[in-house]
Amino acid sequence: MSAAATSPHDGGLGPLPLDRIRVTGLKAFAHHGVFEHERENGQLFVIDVEVRLPLGPAAGGDDLASTVHYGELSEQVVAAVERDPVDLIETVAERIAAVALSWPAVRETTVTVHKPSAPITVPFDDVSVTITRRPTPASPAAAQPASAPEGPA
Repeated sequence: MSAAATSPHDGGLGPLPLDRIRVTGLKAFAHHGVFEHERENGQLFVIDVEVRLPLGPAAGGDDLASTVHYGELSEQVVAAVERDPVDLIETVAERIAAVALSWPAVRETTVTVHKPSAPITVPFDDVSVTITRRPTPASPAAAQPASAPEGPA
């Protein structure tokens, strides 16, 4: 399936464009990291998540069920960060991408995980990992038309 999804609402003009919903600066305290002191003490992680989906159907019908509820998405992202510790923020980013892609309307997501207190011995402002993912053929977003009423899977 292409990144843009076709819809019966497109008037035969082709695929609907992908729009963006962004939530930036989500904060979660978690115990991820390679070092024992990171696992014991924990630290703050800051998350930016962007989802791309056609927003025309939701806007046209003023219908929350046809989009992504960014409040619920934010809660799901923070819960994903705060659960079981892993070594790498790359793994945390993949976990968050899976959460974002569980919303059937989402056609692509970009996730940035910031680790501002990373154990680095030289002065720095931030360490982050950014990934972009699309649904796989078996994921909920790949199986649903973009204009279907949606919510978390």
